[in-house]
Amino acid sequence: MQLSVSALKIANSHQQNHIALLQDITQRKEMEQALRYNNDHDRWTGLYNRSFLERLLAEDADRTLHEKRAVVGINLVEIQSLTSRYGFQYTQKLIKKIVAALLDHCSGTRSLFCTYENRFVFYIKNYTDKQDLIRFSQEIAATLKEHLAPERIGGGISIVEINQDNAYAVEQLLKDLLIASEYAMRDAEHELGVCYYDDQLAANFARRQDIEDELIRVAASKADDGLYLHYQPVLDLKTGRICAFEALTRLHSDMLGNLSPAEFIPIAEEAKLILPIGRKIVSQALCFLKRLHESGFESVSVLINISIIQLIDHEFSRNLFQVIRDVRVNPESIGLEITESVFAADFDRINRILGVLDRAGLHVSIDDFGTGYSSFSREQDLNIKSLKIDKSFVDGIMQTDPDKTVIADIIAMAHKFDHITIAEGVEHEKQLRYLKACGCDWIQGYLVSRPLDENAALDFLARFETR
Repeated sequence: MQLSVSALKIANSHQQNHIALLQDITQRKEMEQALRYNNDHDRWTGLYNRSFLERLLAEDADRTLHEKRAVVGINLVEIQSLTSRYGFQYTQKLIKKIVAALLDHCSGTRSLFCTYENRFVFYIKNYTDKQDLIRFSQEIAATLKEHLAPERIGGGISIVEINQDNAYAVEQLLKDLLIASEYAMRDAEHELGVCYYDDQLAANFARRQDIEDELIRVAASKADDGLYLHYQPVLDLKTGRICAFEALTRLHSDMLGNLSPAEFIPIAEEAKLILPIGRKIVSQALCFLKRLHESGFESVSVLINISIIQLIDHEFSRNLFQVIRDVRVNPESIGLEITESVFAADFDRINRILGVLDRAGLHVSIDDFGTGYSSFSREQDLNIKSLKIDKSFVDGIMQTDPDKTVIADIIAMAHKFDHITIAEGVEHEKQLRYLKACGCDWIQGYLVSRPLDENAALDFLARFETR
């Protein structure tokens, strides 16, 4: 009997150990499964993540050699702006609604992944052709618009087809997808753009990188290093004299040649290089202003284009006033031109900054008036001295009946608020006659003169004064 009890205790002990071992194995399997799930899935959406997609693309590169494959990216980076306005939970709820809507587009040949915060990818197989991918992307855009349009934000949708050249370069493949989505957002301007990645886009991106590298070099250099200004004369129609020069930025690169400001200035702004480069531009322009005054042209001003990034920088005004003191020029001979689109960001804040500049004596002008966000109802509230009428309106004088243009209305309204009007892009006598008849104050354009370097500008001014 005693032996049977001992045997029973041993048997029970073995059974308990076996159960404990099974429980331990089960717990470890559950932990492994949880770890595997967390490694393969996005925490917030539950979708497979970038790591899983990368492995899948690499595996499929070998086993689906003759199958059409592509990735369609969705970049919703603008959605981050909602967090600062409404909070994290609001943004996350919106993301989950968007994901639920996107999942409706999944099928046996389309899978959805979350590759990064607010970025998603459809992996597509066995599609028909490029147009099939574009149609699908447009369907996605329509779905997203339902959720994003009420929030007044957009996104970028990109397409990259997988082929023998990129099938094994998975990281580069996803990088190309991101690049194309950024182009889509840039082109769509807060809408939902679609961009197909091809050789031309790759070449454009490579050039953009080259220009950015050049701008980094210029920004870091103590010298101007290829950055220089040309000056276009501005004619006062009432006095018949040159009243100002607009400083126009130029850039020469040993590698890229002469670069158009229309090409490199937007890149400088997006790369936040406009701040150091802008300081060089202001310094050059004010040195030219001093040279003008030392040459006897004390009544001539210099107009300098300023971007919103410069304007809202907390050190901009202080740095500007310091350069004015260092160069020893009169603030009243300095004009700052800003595009009216800056008021879309924060009207009151920007107008306060302009007020500081205006009280210091600087002449602030709204550039390209009529093409952006300003309106006559707000014009009277602006701390500005003048409006520059956009070239597109001036061109219209030649293309349509002058009486049907809005130039006369712009000039009349500006004068009611004691603002000077400047017409740019004046190239023909017909335009000049019409602008004079409307009471326009100043004009600039090839009819007066093309942009000139410093020496040529001074020579032009001397000749003009002695006509």
